[in-house]
Amino acid sequence: MPTVLMDEHLARMAVEFGDRTAFEVVDVGTITFAEWDGAANAMARRLLDSGLEPGGRVGIHLHPELALRWLVSYSAAHRAGGVAVPMNPRLAAAEVAHVLAHSGASVVVADGDLVARDAETAGDGLVALVDAGAPAGVPLTPGSGSVPVLGWDDVINGDRTPFQAPRQKDDLADILYTSGTTGRPKGVAVRHSNGSMIGALDPNWSGNKWLHASPLFTFAGIALVYTPMKMGMQVIYQPRFDADRWFEVVESERPLFVFLVPSMAHLLIDHPRFAEADLSCVQMCSVGSAPLAPHVLERLQDKMPDALVSNNYGMTEAGSAYCIMPKGEAVKRPGSVGQIAPPAVVKIVDENGEELPADVVGEVRLQMPGRQREYFNDPAATAEMWREGWLITGDLGKLDADGYLYIVGRSKDVIIRGGNNVHATDVEHVLIQHDAVKEVAVVGAPHPVLGEDVVAFVVLKPGCAATGEALRTFGLEQLADYKVPRQWYFVDELPRNPTGKVVKPELRARLASAAG
Repeated sequence: MPTVLMDEHLARMAVEFGDRTAFEVVDVGTITFAEWDGAANAMARRLLDSGLEPGGRVGIHLHPELALRWLVSYSAAHRAGGVAVPMNPRLAAAEVAHVLAHSGASVVVADGDLVARDAETAGDGLVALVDAGAPAGVPLTPGSGSVPVLGWDDVINGDRTPFQAPRQKDDLADILYTSGTTGRPKGVAVRHSNGSMIGALDPNWSGNKWLHASPLFTFAGIALVYTPMKMGMQVIYQPRFDADRWFEVVESERPLFVFLVPSMAHLLIDHPRFAEADLSCVQMCSVGSAPLAPHVLERLQDKMPDALVSNNYGMTEAGSAYCIMPKGEAVKRPGSVGQIAPPAVVKIVDENGEELPADVVGEVRLQMPGRQREYFNDPAATAEMWREGWLITGDLGKLDADGYLYIVGRSKDVIIRGGNNVHATDVEHVLIQHDAVKEVAVVGAPHPVLGEDVVAFVVLKPGCAATGEALRTFGLEQLADYKVPRQWYFVDELPRNPTGKVVKPELRARLASAAG
């Protein structure tokens, strides 16, 4: 039977190519396939001994420099028959509390300041807390109540022989949290049967390298864990993107594949080293997570004439449904994100759900044959997002006569700042809680590097005063920093339509007028 369990290929790589470097974290260290596999086996056993139940959720809440320990924790959750719950280390405590409570996490792997915070936030829901950042020999601070705190050496130095708790292909593998239509993070349920970007393959090794810098807790980051090894490639991971260091890594390590988000692409082409940098090794440059300005793609293609440079399209809810761009087509078709990769199907529909002809803009819908993804413990949201087998993306786009997809906007009110999704309602619900705020509307504004920035229009209560800095400080108490507005406009009233809904296009027009 073909391999369907997400981490099964790792075990096969450990047998066939165990001494090869699987993953390198720039300026941090490396891990071989054998070390990764063995540590995951030992950790899985220890988590089960500590009380993790079959199907139990394991929160992974680590800073990016600990990417190698993140990988081991992720695979260990699967080996233990559990479910990985990747968490953004920049989330505010209130957001972490929601994720832990909604997922029902019973184990959390954290580091640094996140350890004590997660123990307090999770309360009595944990059976174990792993301090992945504790140096060997350093006494560990007890967790919340009677929850034991395990050090990293405690969990990886046990029995490393092959291990796998019982599980089935349709069991949950991950819960990936993303902003939903209500503004609160929704957990996308990923099963072993629909979690892999590439199906079962025999182990192979090319020695080619894949350079990546997106956070591991994102859709793009999760794909990085097992996909490159199936292509026989080594990962080079930059935990915090730095354009100058990126050029150094490309010129010294000579990666075949590089992945960027638009904000990284902007930083690269604006960097003094761009003109003289030797990027000739790159054969594929994929830019994802948000639309990329055509002129940026063209400059990248000019710099890497032998590479396939494309702005890819995909989303967590779509799973392995994504677009591909044949070499040379991106420049010929500016603005296109490529053709949907079989067996996935894409169509463009009008407001009544009727399919539209080529070159007519409508809502983008995706279909992936087989078991669709769903929202964890949220059947109502699942029914709203997936209808009659089609994923309602909320994006506006069109297909040309050759089947190339163009994304022209978003029907959802989502701001994509530096590759991070920011739901305006999420921000508004926090800011409206400030004592001085009567009304607030949050919109996105174009930004030359980040793609979009977060802007707030605020109506203050009569007799009250507040500054943008004061509201930002308030927002940082409950929101990740990238979600908190950096631009503030204090207005007497918000524009509304006859039904009372705020007319956000008018607010965006004001910003465009001020910028012009």
